[in-house]
Amino acid sequence: MSGAKSGTTSGTGAPTLDALRETLLLATLPHVAFDGWTEAALRAGAADAGLTANDVVRAFPGGAISAIETFNRRADRRMVEAIETMDTSGLRTHEKIAAAIRARFEDVAPHKEAVRRALTVLAFPLNAPLALRMLHHTVDAAWHAAGDRSTDFNWYTKRGLLAGVYSATVLYWLNDKSEGQADTWAFLDRRLQEVMRLGGTFARAMKAMGEFRSPFGNPFGGGRPGGPYPGPFSRRR
Repeated sequence: MSGAKSGTTSGTGAPTLDALRETLLLATLPHVAFDGWTEAALRAGAADAGLTANDVVRAFPGGAISAIETFNRRADRRMVEAIETMDTSGLRTHEKIAAAIRARFEDVAPHKEAVRRALTVLAFPLNAPLALRMLHHTVDAAWHAAGDRSTDFNWYTKRGLLAGVYSATVLYWLNDKSEGQADTWAFLDRRLQEVMRLGGTFARAMKAMGEFRSPFGNPFGGGRPGGPYPGPFSRRR
């Protein structure tokens, strides 16, 4: 099969960047459990996959932190792919979200120690911006997989609430010793039901705020006297 058809090689026969990253990441993951997300783990993975030091630099120019980001995005992508193969037509919103998050955890379960090690690296203050971007990408992918297409203030509230649920569930999952991770799924369901109730209350409050007419316009900018009070973080279409 040619590279053009497979999408795994370029016209010169060399692997595409995405294919190279995938190959190196999968070869590196077994070493992360022992060496952490380090250059040593990347070199060991490259050796196992028959890759060179130049391949490592090409795949992950930022080093191990770039590999962590690729690991996260791969898990997000596979979560969405898993949901797309499911029949979720009869599920309520929080059940769709639960299915998406559960699919993600099940996909990375063989690499639980790599997830633990990644959280340790991301806990450093220098890596906080990347940690937030990765969290946003995950919860946004989960909502999108669940069919959310909101463009108003709900876009922010939904993702903010889910970020808290997801973060707490990751920590719970890492320490869960129950059969089939049953305690994690129960924990996730409880948290989602709680935030769905909270989210509904918050959305009603924001709607009421949006209908309030201020004689001073929008104090955060963009409003007009006597006009609707749009709220401080309205998302632009």
